[in-house]
Amino acid sequence: MSYVLLILGLALWVLGHMFKRIAPERRARMGDGGKGLFAAFILGGVVLMVIGYRGTDMIKVWYAPAFLVHVNNLLMLLAIFVFGMSATTGRLRGVMRHPQLTAVKIWAVAHLLVNGDLASIILFGGLLLWAVAEVIVINRSEDWVRPARGEPKGDVKLVIITLVAFAAIAAIHAWLGVWPFPR
Repeated sequence: MSYVLLILGLALWVLGHMFKRIAPERRARMGDGGKGLFAAFILGGVVLMVIGYRGTDMIKVWYAPAFLVHVNNLLMLLAIFVFGMSATTGRLRGVMRHPQLTAVKIWAVAHLLVNGDLASIILFGGLLLWAVAEVIVINRSEDWVRPARGEPKGDVKLVIITLVAFAAIAAIHAWLGVWPFPR
């Protein structure tokens, strides 16, 4: 049953995020009330993914070598940094078109490197596929206007925020019983 919840959660996440791209006229007819509905889909998807993932039996598909933990942590630093580029006021603003979706792709690959169980492959692989598809759909449907570059001090803030966020995420993983560093 847990795998069903995991997959259903992924489906709600994808539907909640892609509906306005797949059916823009229908989404427009829903007006502002549709925002709440799709926010509920996304939140429900997250809840189902967490419950499903945590409830699955451990079915190992591969065993990751220990050195990949280092690669994972470096990729996670990069993912947090790239995600933050979407909100930076620094020189890096507008360097890439889809920093948040790119960060999700980096995050998913990092987690696939160190988690070789079936539930992880479904969760992180599914979110990786969604992020790739979302970028393709957006690129085909919308033109992009590159934002103006900001001041270098915004990039310094981004580095500091990245390091603090990484420490917080590592602490949360440790609190949940998943030690994110090599032993």
